Amino acid sequence: MNIFSNHKKLYTTAGTLFLGLTFFTAIMPALQNQKNTEPLPESKPLSGDALAGKMIYISEGCVACHSQQVRNVEMDKVFGSRPGMAADYANIERTSFWQNTATLMGTERTGPDLTDVGNRQPSKDWNLMHLFNPRTVVKQSIMPSYEWLFESKLHPAKTDVIVNVPSEFLEGINGKLVAKKEALQLVAYIQSLKQIPLPEGVKSPDFLYKKQVKQPLTGNSKTELDGQALYIANCQSCHQANGEGLKGAFPSLKGSPVVNADNLELYVDIIMNGYDARAEYGVMSAVGTNMEFTENHVAAIINYERTSWGNTGKKVKPEEVKKIMDFIKIKATAAK
Repeated sequence: MNIFSNHKKLYTTAGTLFLGLTFFTAIMPALQNQKNTEPLPESKPLSGDALAGKMIYISEGCVACHSQQVRNVEMDKVFGSRPGMAADYANIERTSFWQNTATLMGTERTGPDLTDVGNRQPSKDWNLMHLFNPRTVVKQSIMPSYEWLFESKLHPAKTDVIVNVPSEFLEGINGKLVAKKEALQLVAYIQSLKQIPLPEGVKSPDFLYKKQVKQPLTGNSKTELDGQALYIANCQSCHQANGEGLKGAFPSLKGSPVVNADNLELYVDIIMNGYDARAEYGVMSAVGTNMEFTENHVAAIINYERTSWGNTGKKVKPEEVKKIMDFIKIKATAAK
């Protein structure tokens, strides 16, 4: 075979074979998958700030410690309401004409998964504090500080976003701590990371290796939710494990008149719809609405907070909370 003694024929044949195999084994299946997989109906393209924040997320190497994939195992349920699927990533486009899509699914979780962090932690103030110095809100955090995304100003402009950080973390800062444009863009991207609900009638994949839950021996299957676990998962990052919050950032629940008073309507409204009535503290997001709390969730959290850290508030029943939740919904509908 003279093909092996003629380098032109050899390289032409090998190159043609390589290109043909690449087309049939890589390009065609990829095009077919792209055709068969479409974004979920409620998914939306990233805003301009969120898109710029995504590029900062990539450039800062956040993918090295954070994943964006909820695996179909029970232990991943804390990161999303369902396992991830191909449709979750179908609207991700190329970074540029010359650059392929940045792979942000990740392979390691030194920090928590961020698939649904926009729902789990939607507070802009919390995220800015966390970027400036993670130890301000999570004492045991090993995440590095991104202080270069912030600057100090003696006389901030009205449009500047001031970050209320406890004084012990402001060594060397003169004036007010202000978030740069890059910090706000990065937070916009982080807040955009929300798991899209599946269309009605579409069954979610199951989580595998579920833990066996022992039924109570009393014969009554209706058990009370764990208020402490709910508090840790949804409230502790701002109000802290001791309920004392962070001075100048998040209010204390220890001895709080809202927690201990009998105004249950205000209490439930704050949990479900957030709060922004005190300028000295960051805005509280609508945690209950974002996490789809039922009256049982809200009652469990209220009862835990009212019986912890020396608080003496009266315990509530889910039935009481449900009446208020229904009233709040009616009031909100009427306001529209």
